[in-house]
Amino acid sequence: MKVSARKLSAAVAVALISTGISTTTQAAGFALIENSASGMGNAFAGGSAIAQDASTVWFNPAGMTRLSGSQVAFVGHFVSPTADYTDTGSTKNIALGGGALTGPDDDGGESALVPNFYYVTEMGKDSYFGLGVTVPFGLSTDYNSSWVGRYTATKSEVTTININPSFATKATDKLSIGFGLNIQYIEATLSNQLDSAAICQASLGGAGGLCNANNLTVANVGAAAFDSSQSLTGDDLSFGWNFGFLYDLDKDSRLGLAYRSSIKHNLKGNVDFTRGTELNTVLTTIGGGTNLLFTDTSIMAAIELPESLSVSYFRDIDSNLSIMADITWTKWRNFENLTIIFANPAQPASTIPEDWENNYRYSFGANYKLGDKLTLRGGIAYDQTPIKSATDRTPRIPGNDRTWLSFGAGYKISTDMTIDVGYSHLFISDTDINNTDASFGHTVKGTYQADVDILSAQASFKF
Repeated sequence: MKVSARKLSAAVAVALISTGISTTTQAAGFALIENSASGMGNAFAGGSAIAQDASTVWFNPAGMTRLSGSQVAFVGHFVSPTADYTDTGSTKNIALGGGALTGPDDDGGESALVPNFYYVTEMGKDSYFGLGVTVPFGLSTDYNSSWVGRYTATKSEVTTININPSFATKATDKLSIGFGLNIQYIEATLSNQLDSAAICQASLGGAGGLCNANNLTVANVGAAAFDSSQSLTGDDLSFGWNFGFLYDLDKDSRLGLAYRSSIKHNLKGNVDFTRGTELNTVLTTIGGGTNLLFTDTSIMAAIELPESLSVSYFRDIDSNLSIMADITWTKWRNFENLTIIFANPAQPASTIPEDWENNYRYSFGANYKLGDKLTLRGGIAYDQTPIKSATDRTPRIPGNDRTWLSFGAGYKISTDMTIDVGYSHLFISDTDINNTDASFGHTVKGTYQADVDILSAQASFKF
């Protein structure tokens, strides 16, 4: 099957546009492992060793040496999560009177589409070029503006686009080496409600009775009717790198190793404040420099997306059955806090503690060929959360340990075209949260009951 250069260019453009769709995080933290449908069927076991199609550009660029000619792959994943929150005793800041923090429970889960695109071609004897367009990190949670945890989070959205040109060569008959450059764009939106009464009583020192005169009393701390709000947006373009090795242990088995560097982003953007009527009256009446509080301004925030290391094993047991396994380590420890700096000198910097830990993901899978055209796949995985404590967990990322159960199939329509489908159900441990926000001292205390369904499809073409 021949694919013209014009059609290929158009396909890349479509893939780039599609990756702008917001995503829901399904690997630990807010990493996205959904990078192929063929791998989905195995719970991504053996990812850096299997090298079965062009998606190896992401999992291990050295695997391109096992492909022939030129290939493209178009991949889409539909992710459907639930994250039902049940409150078990959220409270207001004790220094401002304490008592129950009220508001309805909510489900912050958001269904999403995660696309991928890959291209691989032989450049000459034992040398290969590949291009991957992926969404390696993403987050989307959305709560009602009146829900009980509104002062910590309402909307959280992080989208990344990673363009990954890669090269590979065979160093020896047994060893292949690959490396790549990562051009990564990130865009983030973080929104939450602001407790107007708490601001007036704590930050403005009562404002000479103006707070009480405008209903922003201690008794109205935590009252949604008087809330203000903020929405922060920012983006950045930064660079990283990756490399991989693939070694043939014998004719039936191989070992893969793949490393991806961390990428440091310095996001720049803006914050949009919406003052409640009462708070706006107080700030306007005070006059002078104080009324610059909670006015729209530019912002800066730094975040380091983690490095990772994967080791995978693949073995053909016989002509029909293959097994595979993988261990992946991700260095989340550098995600200690998120500090937002406001250009407005009257607005103090905001620091959100995170205190995450490094984590591991373990997976095992198997393929079984039913004839020359159909391959059945299955896999399981255990993915640790980097969030170790209920006090460190926030409604923006209410993650916990998860167990993957995956199934899939691949069908060769012709020698030049293969269709792959995969399905995974993620069983997520009940997730306790007991987080006190740094801004208002309110505590969100409750339990999340969550699970995820993922359906993936992929079309691969050789030419």
